[in-house]
Amino acid sequence: MEQTGILAAGDRGRLQLRAMLRNSGLRPTRQRMALAGILFGQGNRHISAEGLHEEAMTHRVPVSLATVYNTLHQFTEAGLLREVAVDGSKTYFDTNTADHHHFFVEDNNQVIDIPPGQMGVGDIPAPPPGYEISRVDVVVRLRRMRD
Repeated sequence: MEQTGILAAGDRGRLQLRAMLRNSGLRPTRQRMALAGILFGQGNRHISAEGLHEEAMTHRVPVSLATVYNTLHQFTEAGLLREVAVDGSKTYFDTNTADHHHFFVEDNNQVIDIPPGQMGVGDIPAPPPGYEISRVDVVVRLRRMRD
């Protein structure tokens, strides 16, 4: 589903957001609509819950950080977002749900998509009996070279 520039279309954009949420099995509440507009209005991107909460405050959307976390997890469960865990304490949410991998820039906590075709994953072990592989996530950590 094309999500780029959904905010720029005004009423049409709101109708698209409402349909996107309904088609994903979510009720388009005022808070979900507002957060979805912020999330999907700028094309594909990576954002933390804290980053989205900050943007919501900037756009005068009165939501708590707990509501942002809950909404992000609901969007992820509905298939609208992809969760990218860079370590045990930091999670980002990716609006690009297609299979792809990421760079993580440690210096500034930035997540960047690895271009398609530049990362291959081989020799994946067979899962234990009764399990299947749902997806493989690769995060390549980067830091600036020291002089």
